[in-house]
Amino acid sequence: MTSRTSRAILGALAIVSVGAASAPALAQDGNAETRLRKLEAEVRALQRTVFPGPNGRFFQPEITGAAPAPSTQQAPPSTTAVTDILARLDALEAQIQSLTAQTERNTNSLSELETRLSALEVTNTAPAGQTSGSSAPQQNLSVMTGGASASAPPPSPPPPPASTPASSGPSPQRLAAVQAIAKPQTDDPADDEYSYGFRLWEAGFYPEAQQQLALFVEKYPSHWRTTYGRNLLGRAYLDDGKPAEAAPWFLKNYQTDKQGARAPDSLLYLAEAMIASKDTNRACIALAEFAETYPAIAAGRLSDQYEADRKKVTCN
Repeated sequence: MTSRTSRAILGALAIVSVGAASAPALAQDGNAETRLRKLEAEVRALQRTVFPGPNGRFFQPEITGAAPAPSTQQAPPSTTAVTDILARLDALEAQIQSLTAQTERNTNSLSELETRLSALEVTNTAPAGQTSGSSAPQQNLSVMTGGASASAPPPSPPPPPASTPASSGPSPQRLAAVQAIAKPQTDDPADDEYSYGFRLWEAGFYPEAQQQLALFVEKYPSHWRTTYGRNLLGRAYLDDGKPAEAAPWFLKNYQTDKQGARAPDSLLYLAEAMIASKDTNRACIALAEFAETYPAIAAGRLSDQYEADRKKVTCN
């Protein structure tokens, strides 16, 4: 029995020795880990046979052969591709941020340029009979959109406004009355500017209202009150006995936004300005355009004013 046991131990040691001798070769093999685990399993099976317990269960022998430790040294994984991807993502994000910033700057620049161009158009195209300090735009009153303008003959230009002597300036009483009109102070400064111009016009201070409303429409060309401001500016000139200065503002308000809240009013007041200027042709064009473009308003909200204006002229 002892001889058989000794031979078994020698055989196990031989197998362990073979495994230890071949470890360097296994480390070079791609399947070294699998082969080493298989060899260890065979050694454990041999130990269970040589050193059985009293109940047949396995227990560790007093002397064991040192199995070669599997090589845990592995080549460090390459991170070159991941590093390249991260670097490219960083570069793309930087480019996107740069493009976004440039787009925002371009948008702001275009908005400022449009505002400046609108102001220049208002300043540089003043009517010939108007002083250089006025900002009313010069409009060709014969240019009327729609069928009415296409069928009507080109009318003659309106007569220039009568020259008036230079004013000596407002009286102290007038200055005090104007200063008594309070300017609203709300969270909408644009609406405050318009409301102040309306109060001046309502009080009959037409020159002051003209100045205030011209400032409003120039400073806030895109505000929702601008259609009201241009229309009221034209009325301030018309009520001041200056139909030639009023007409361009009425026409501009109509042509800028035909769906604006005061576009129909401006077209009808344009007819009244032409009637006051003794320009029947243009008055008829404006009335025909009003009836064609705003039939519901001509029969509703502005019907009385429309019928009254029609009775002032004889149109073909």
